[in-house]
This record gives sequence, structure tokens and C-alpha cells, in this order.
Amino acid sequence: MASRLSELVLETRDPAALAEFWCAVLDFVVLDREDDGTLEIGPRTGFGGLQPTIILSRHDAPQPGKGRLHLDLSPTDRDHDQELDRLLALGARHADVGQTGDESWHVLQDPEGNAFCLLRTRLDRSAQA
Repeated sequence: MASRLSELVLETRDPAALAEFWCAVLDFVVLDREDDGTLEIGPRTGFGGLQPTIILSRHDAPQPGKGRLHLDLSPTDRDHDQELDRLLALGARHADVGQTGDESWHVLQDPEGNAFCLLRTRLDRSAQA
């Protein structure tokens, strides 16, 4: 028997703002709201599917510095360049983590500076259900 990734937890100063960004990026919805401002976002089908949910946990001072975990995203319904343009329009920005410029991916940051990568490999959207 094995385990499966079900949730990712991200400390944030503003769970609502980061939820808006990541819901737009991943086509997720808010699944749950806690009294302390913590939000859980995930696929429209809800918790327990193939995709993990993301818990956005309110913290006034998230730990600074480069995180040891980041997300890799793949476009599903458009080409890589179109998806890059969409992410930048949503508020992502380019991040320099020492790339050479020959990589097949882009390193970006969300509005709070959390690094993530946009890969070139396009995934079939129907395989995400």
C-alpha cells in the first residue's frame, strides 16, 4: 500500500489574495473557509480526487528565503507561451534562481514570492479528472 499526496499547505499573509491567484491559475475553487482566515482550494470536484488541494494558512510572518518545495505546472489547454502570458497577467512574475537560460521551463513567483515553474510539457486536461 502507498500514500497519495492529498494536500499542500502554504503559509501566507493574505490567504484570500493568494487563493484568488491560485484558483485562477489552476481553475480551482474555494472548498473550505476557517474562522482564522485559512482557506482550502481545490478542483471543482472537491477533496479526494486525483489532484491535491492547497491549504492557504494565515501567518503574519511566513518564513523568508527559498522554500524547499515548489510547484511545477504544465499547460493543459494552450501552448506554453500562451500560458506564460496568462500567468504573468494574473500577477506572477519571473524569478531568477540561477537559471542558465537554456532551460525548457520558466521559474516564476506568485504574488507573495513563492517560486513555481511552468514546464513546457502540455498535459491532457481530461486526465486530471
